[in-house]
Amino acid sequence: MPQITKERPIVEQTPEDKPRQTGPCVMVIFGGTGDLTARKLFPALYNLAKSNLLSREFAVVAVGRNNYTTDQFRELMGPQLQKFATSAIDPDLRDWLLRRLYYVSGDFGDPNLYAGVAQTLAQVDKDHNTHGNYFFYLATSPVFFGTIADCLGASGLAAENNGQWRRVVFEKPFGHDLDSAKELNQQVMKVLNEDQIYRIDHYLGKETVQNILVFRFSNGIFEPIWNHRYVDHVQITVGETVGVEKRGGYFDMAGTLRDMVPNHLLQLLSLTTMEPPISFSSNAVHDEQAKILRSIQPLSGADVLHCAIRGQYGEGEVNGERLPAYRSEEGVPPESRTETFVALKFRIDNWRWAGVPFYLRTGKRLATRHTEVAIQFKRAPFVLFRNTSVSSLKANQLVVHIAPDEGISLSFGAKVPGAQMKVGAVEMDFNYSDYFGTSPTTGYEILLYDGIMGDQTLFQRADMVEAGWSAVDPILDVWKALPPRDFPNYAAGSWGPQEADDLMTRDGREWRRIPE
Repeated sequence: MPQITKERPIVEQTPEDKPRQTGPCVMVIFGGTGDLTARKLFPALYNLAKSNLLSREFAVVAVGRNNYTTDQFRELMGPQLQKFATSAIDPDLRDWLLRRLYYVSGDFGDPNLYAGVAQTLAQVDKDHNTHGNYFFYLATSPVFFGTIADCLGASGLAAENNGQWRRVVFEKPFGHDLDSAKELNQQVMKVLNEDQIYRIDHYLGKETVQNILVFRFSNGIFEPIWNHRYVDHVQITVGETVGVEKRGGYFDMAGTLRDMVPNHLLQLLSLTTMEPPISFSSNAVHDEQAKILRSIQPLSGADVLHCAIRGQYGEGEVNGERLPAYRSEEGVPPESRTETFVALKFRIDNWRWAGVPFYLRTGKRLATRHTEVAIQFKRAPFVLFRNTSVSSLKANQLVVHIAPDEGISLSFGAKVPGAQMKVGAVEMDFNYSDYFGTSPTTGYEILLYDGIMGDQTLFQRADMVEAGWSAVDPILDVWKALPPRDFPNYAAGSWGPQEADDLMTRDGREWRRIPE
């Protein structure tokens, strides 16, 4: 008989499901001439407009140190949008957005700049009926965060009057350790209320990250086993194939631990392990995330030596292409001791996760670009199969795939057809694109949309930021006191140093094998 294949249905939204359009506002981008604006922010705004999610009463004011006029900046951004767009460009929509784009130049610490921004905003409000609502986005180096916040306060641009709102987005990293994060929080909150502050983590713009909460709390079959009774351990992997590209100067001062762990990886950890919130309101979700982050057992100095692995990539080869060592990258000192790879073992000190280890790894120039959360369950009792040819049972794994392909897979055992009792591992896979279609995005669309709409759920609260740094600070202290002696210690294109594998082997475990 011919094989019948069933097409997977594309789940379509009803009119009631579709998000509503934003209200009138102006988005003010400090660092408007930077790479983030061209590659991510402007294409994301275009995608929002294409999806009819941006109000017609909308405009953008870019602020930068380059001496452009508005016309010159529009001429620059048109080709940039064409270059970095995630889909074919509609010329009419492109022109609609460019007509709403303005530029102001100056030094971020100069009061005259903010007087010029205020003057431009007043004219934009008049021309585009934006109602005096302003959404400031700080796409600058973190060293300017405090300065810009102070100047917004001193100039009156941060003041909310007559029902007009003001919101400020801060890119990561927010501080470089616990003390600096506390200091920056205090400085910013002299000008802004917490409900005006949006500390962004672009990983939370990915659908699968948000779906962790939906998956856990809307499906009755998983939440009852989401605890120490059934879970053996959890692995979180964020692998990047790229090196530091042209960010060598910045990256060498930060390193992978600061750049990735307090924000990206701990956000994934908190969403995976948090208790059910009383609602999906931003404060309710943040309360539970903050509890988890505060429950991470701090590492002692001795713990750091055994539970925190660092690495730096040397030369390597991928698909016949020779890749340079980190120390040969532009802007990197030839004797740099900055880590490009981190593997950590954390424990969470609460009832749900007592005794369950959490293994985190992230690095640059790894074998493949891949982000996932893998929950490995405890093995089933083996005694049942003692009189069969079954020699081992594999543990069940539930894997949330976040990038580049978004989906969820579950592995379990099934009998292999035949006369003998043999158990084979099989997988059930769910891919977002199969069920919900696919529309290429920058990853910033939902974050910009939520920021304009005033929804802080996917952003970090002050106590979350500080709790994240509290988990990382002991590692920073030990690594500062004991510089690495074996860098570089892994080849570009590999999965990191041998010590990362040893971290798992000592516990009788191993990293999940990720297809390349």
